[in-house]
Amino acid sequence: MSKPWWQDKLVYQIYPKSFCDANGDGVGDLAGVLSKLDYLKQLGVDLVWLSPIYRSPFVDQGYDVADYYAIDPAFGSMEQFDQLLAETRRRGMGVVMDLVVNHCSDQHVWFQKALADPTGPYADYFYFRPGKEGGPPSNYRAYFGGSAWEPVPGTDLYYLHSFAKQQPDLNWYNPALREEIFRMVNWWLDKGLAGFRVDAIINIQKQLDFPDYPADGPDGLASIWRMVQDAEGIEAFLGELRDRCFAPHDAFTVGEVFNLKDGQLRQFVGEHGLFSTIFDFAPHMLASGPNGWQTPEEFKFAAWRGAVFAGQAACPADGLLGTIIENHDEPRGSCRFLPAHAQNDAGAKMLGTASLLLRGIPFLYQGQELGMRNCPMDSIEEYDDLETHARYDAALLEGKTPAEALALCQATSRDNARTPMQWNGGPGAGFTTGRPWMRLNPDYPTRNAAAQQTDENSVLRYYQRLIALRKSGEWGEVFSEGSFAPVWDTHPSLFAYRRAFAGRAVLVAANFGAQPVEQPLETPARLLLESTGSPAPLAAALAKGQLALAPCQAAVLAEETLQG
Repeated sequence: MSKPWWQDKLVYQIYPKSFCDANGDGVGDLAGVLSKLDYLKQLGVDLVWLSPIYRSPFVDQGYDVADYYAIDPAFGSMEQFDQLLAETRRRGMGVVMDLVVNHCSDQHVWFQKALADPTGPYADYFYFRPGKEGGPPSNYRAYFGGSAWEPVPGTDLYYLHSFAKQQPDLNWYNPALREEIFRMVNWWLDKGLAGFRVDAIINIQKQLDFPDYPADGPDGLASIWRMVQDAEGIEAFLGELRDRCFAPHDAFTVGEVFNLKDGQLRQFVGEHGLFSTIFDFAPHMLASGPNGWQTPEEFKFAAWRGAVFAGQAACPADGLLGTIIENHDEPRGSCRFLPAHAQNDAGAKMLGTASLLLRGIPFLYQGQELGMRNCPMDSIEEYDDLETHARYDAALLEGKTPAEALALCQATSRDNARTPMQWNGGPGAGFTTGRPWMRLNPDYPTRNAAAQQTDENSVLRYYQRLIALRKSGEWGEVFSEGSFAPVWDTHPSLFAYRRAFAGRAVLVAANFGAQPVEQPLETPARLLLESTGSPAPLAAALAKGQLALAPCQAAVLAEETLQG
């Protein structure tokens, strides 16, 4: 099997609205992205993934697309996008865009034509259904709360929206709609796009009879996820998308896929998979308790390690998962995937080591390389995110006080990852010369790229060294093609694994505990990288055949003799 061109790449996600504002209006833009390409190149980025920049009313921050062929003026112009393609290509990089095709905006021309003629051809681009017993067709709760059915004005019909009411679901069972999507996807790939991150894609499968489910909340509704999970046949849709669009362009694709059915992973990744890779979200799922986000779980090291290792074991030999700590939909990883004593710069470097050297395609989110943290908000009014407001209202409905509801939002809100990028300690954090569209994290005067670039012991400088090791001529193949095997996987605080390829092996080990750890090594090893900036004790232990790690210390070791 030939090696895919993307197998050794590292992907960096940009949330354009919060990355860099070049014109001072407080909103990030394409010109700002262009100004930071050298920073990304120095970091070691290969593919730049942009969250949506299509024309949009921004009800859900661009995930409500009004025109798939246009750049929203808030971000710039198509000419600037073409310049971005050219400048990334000149640096040996590529651009990946978000593909949002489970739904569109209610401002999209397709939906406007459907409303104008609810029995016409465009109505079947969506799910228009008659009501039942004076109410909606079924009792689904949308992901953002409330009924997933919205009345079609002037009729007895309703339309389905899995997310906000301004995001009507697209009917993939309509061949004409699929042709429109394939035409659009190929248009972008023909421009020179490297590929797509495919948003919320499991939701395109539906049970067309839309059955009711037992209520699972005080609102008398049932999560729409129940219907989606019981639906069948998505492989046909995604296979057609791959064969008609992705495969002819040799495009890189990553699917946002939750809760695969048993045996389905092999269909999604691998030599003939539906996508190049899909995100491994299993560790993220641990953050929700018995009642989902309303009962957030504290970090439990053994469970998290088990979820990561299970994902590595489940992935087929000819496939790769997308390894991920943070993204635009999740709180900051340094506040979620570390024990309390490790929620600091040392912990951020340790977590980065543990994640970036796993078998898979590593994804970084803007600011992760700085150890950016959740941003405390003083009131619900400071949150912009639609889902956060829905969660706040739902928590009040459950009987929580406003303070308790706000605390839940502070822990789980997507806005934690959407505060502006912290470029320097000056006004506007170097993000903008104007007023930022969202408040800055108050730690930006000390936690910023400019300060960290000149500090050899910073999170940023460590990430640069870590990525350079992963991509190095000496060890790159071990990390991009090598096998994975857990090591000491019952130890109370060690996160350790071996990567091996062509007779060479690397041991990655991190101490998540609050006490030092000593462990005898099975084979002699030499130090390639360690995270604390104090390698002497570790080097002395290695000379005696021991691994000695301080709390929050990670090490990457070259084993002299291949084991396992």
